[in-house]
Amino acid sequence: MSEKDPYRIYITHLFQPNDDYQRVIEYLETRENFFYSNSSDIDNMPTEGGSEAIKDEFRTQIEPAEVFIMPVAIFDANPDLARFQMGVAKASGKPILAIQSFGETVTIQKELVDSCDDIIEWNDRTLIRAIKRLGRNEDTAQWEVIEFTLD
Repeated sequence: MSEKDPYRIYITHLFQPNDDYQRVIEYLETRENFFYSNSSDIDNMPTEGGSEAIKDEFRTQIEPAEVFIMPVAIFDANPDLARFQMGVAKASGKPILAIQSFGETVTIQKELVDSCDDIIEWNDRTLIRAIKRLGRNEDTAQWEVIEFTLD
């Protein structure tokens, strides 16, 4: 994986700012040497065409992604739009990665559990490993190195 071949992700959104959406981006940005492109665009909500235009925009944004990321809190904010996006991802053969609500304050619904390929907690390393595994079948083992001095 390099800058020339970034992981292509799509983060579920509702065409408006959301703390969990932004948190996913922050977690990805904190990891050195992890390159990704995000095909989701919360600022590109169609102004004409109604619900069909919105659905077409979601399809367009989801299409280039290797991994579909679903923060659970976004699902709970608008289950119908989230279900539609998940349906597009499943129909396109995209793996679905769910992230539990931050602080685990929201219970994950059974339909979401059944639809997801993996469900993780909020952790930057876990998120990166899941994207690599689901997107490109790369199983990476990372070890933390802790430096200390003996007294």
